[in-house]
Amino acid sequence: MLLVGGQGTRLRPLTVTTPKPMLPVAGIPCTEHQIARAREAGVTRVILGTSYKPEVFEHYFGDGSRFGVELVYLTEEVPLGTGGAIRHVAPLLESDPDSPVLVFNGDVLTGHDIAGQLQAWRSTESDVSLYLTRVEDPRAYGLVPTDSTGRVTAFLEKPTTQEEIVTDQINAGCYVFKRRIIDSIPSGRPVSVERETFPHLLAAEAMVTGFVDDGYWLDLGTPLAFVQGSRDLVLGIAPSPALPGSTGQSLIRPSAEVANNAVVTGGTYVGAGATIGAGAVVDGSSLFDGAMIAAGAHVKDSVIGSGAIVGAGAFLDGVVVGDRAVVGPGNELIRGARIWPGVALGETSVRFSSDR
Repeated sequence: MLLVGGQGTRLRPLTVTTPKPMLPVAGIPCTEHQIARAREAGVTRVILGTSYKPEVFEHYFGDGSRFGVELVYLTEEVPLGTGGAIRHVAPLLESDPDSPVLVFNGDVLTGHDIAGQLQAWRSTESDVSLYLTRVEDPRAYGLVPTDSTGRVTAFLEKPTTQEEIVTDQINAGCYVFKRRIIDSIPSGRPVSVERETFPHLLAAEAMVTGFVDDGYWLDLGTPLAFVQGSRDLVLGIAPSPALPGSTGQSLIRPSAEVANNAVVTGGTYVGAGATIGAGAVVDGSSLFDGAMIAAGAHVKDSVIGSGAIVGAGAFLDGVVVGDRAVVGPGNELIRGARIWPGVALGETSVRFSSDR
């Protein structure tokens, strides 16, 4: 998903989504966290472009007034890629050719300085500014080196050898475009902004700059990253003005029921109507609405879907349990296990450790 925005007399962002479900992160969709942070930076108008189940987004977000922004919707009938999706919504932008347009990758949780990036875009008179972050191991990402002035010098594919790692900077998923650059992207066909648009701009000697920010950044592309993102939001490591409660060791919705001697810690989110039984330990996990953790169960770094049940004495570490699934008493599931929605594991069906 992408969020894209422009500015006239006020900052006006636009949102474009790729087909992914609206999974709640610390209780609310990632898109809501992003809209809230964009609003903090001065955004007042959001165009939410969808290509999969657009009615889900419209039903949840409505006209945007509940979130302090104006929301407009546009559906992408066929996949157009990252650049094609941005071009697709250009007719709905309300800005002149040299005004800034903000673009946010959707499945990313970030605490970067949006207003600072806009200011850097203005001061460098850039055609495009890219938010870059530094990562310890950049081999899983395309690299974006910059020169001493901050100008981007290349867009490099994922490195396969140590010699190819010329920088630890990667594209972190927030751009500021001049509106006319968006209008120049070919329309009506798939376009990759990373492989086509940005390299073409460099070849044309456009001013493409990098805004390096070492604040919080997380790609939510895997289940365990999703768990980490939810945990970091609850702990206050990842900033979000949309968090539905106070930060701390846990965020428990009022209608949830937690036994007095249960331990709920590590940034755990407990959804509405969820229950946690006596002596249970839930650490760094995300429990969706109506989930049930029975007495004596131990759940760590896991996602427990809506209406799912974890039986007494079960042990889960790094596990995803689908909606309405049942993990019977005494099961032991370790990192990487996935229980499909509606599946039921009988008592002591699975064990991964030696007998104790």
